[in-house]
Amino acid sequence: MKPLSETQSFRVASESEGKRLDLLLVECLGGISRSRIQTLIKAGRVRVDEERAARPGLRLKGGQEILVEAPEAEVATTPAGRPIRTLDVLHDDEHLIVIHKPAGLLVHPTDRVAGGTVADLAQERFGELPEVQGEGRAGIVHRLDRLTSGVMVLGRTPEALENLKLQFKERRVHKTYLALCHGEPRFDNEWVREPIGIDTRRRDRYRVTDEGEGREASTLVEVRERLSGFSFVAAHPKTGRTHQLRVHLTHLGHPIVGDRVYRHPGALPVPLPEDAPSMGRQALHAASLVLNHPGSGQEVSFEAPLPEDMTSLLEYLRERARA
Repeated sequence: MKPLSETQSFRVASESEGKRLDLLLVECLGGISRSRIQTLIKAGRVRVDEERAARPGLRLKGGQEILVEAPEAEVATTPAGRPIRTLDVLHDDEHLIVIHKPAGLLVHPTDRVAGGTVADLAQERFGELPEVQGEGRAGIVHRLDRLTSGVMVLGRTPEALENLKLQFKERRVHKTYLALCHGEPRFDNEWVREPIGIDTRRRDRYRVTDEGEGREASTLVEVRERLSGFSFVAAHPKTGRTHQLRVHLTHLGHPIVGDRVYRHPGALPVPLPEDAPSMGRQALHAASLVLNHPGSGQEVSFEAPLPEDMTSLLEYLRERARA
């Protein structure tokens, strides 16, 4: 099977007569979701006998020729609008690649974004990488939210990829995130052990659920600095739930500065001043990973420095707290 980055054509077999176009393409383009295929059809990138397909539910006839045009390459941008064309590589060897992912870069293609992701840029630089999660996720071991910056590890061989994924699954990878939060916690260190599930009122976000409803989630939160109504914290997630740190910190009453999804209910006790540097994203950074090297088995540590946008806001809050 060719990657979706290449144009592909198919002839409808007689036994597929009457089948829906989108369902046939799910079979022919294994590993690509039906919703992504429907998006391509609606965008006019699928032709049947040289005519653009009118709808995903088009019933096919035996012998028809289907052409799927490769999506146009996309270029991601930072919250400040700068294009992201290359990866910031922290380390690479024959087994793995470690990068500093900038905010604004998706980890892998989605139903709405076809290219310009970590997986795409990694293959442009390092060549073909192994896939075990389906088309478009070459080398991907774990993920970070699009607007979260920080350290990421990719597998360079099938064996290394499986080894690294198993370490994450078995919770043997130590992860440290840094965040700027609203408010000053009453604690210095606190374990948050609260299950997380989909918010039934807003299906695009998550929330802390009652016991037995969501999935187990635990995070150690450590206060590094108190900044007159704000805090600089380190968060160490033991589990890896979607949006875990953002949900847990909001649950504690200390949402991450700049997070437009998980916000403080009502007015903030100390809102961010209007003259504060604008990040255009949540102030969350994956600072370090500690894991066992898939080749040697030895423990290794990788760190990504705090990016400029978050450093500027942190320095502003420090100056404000000293005033």
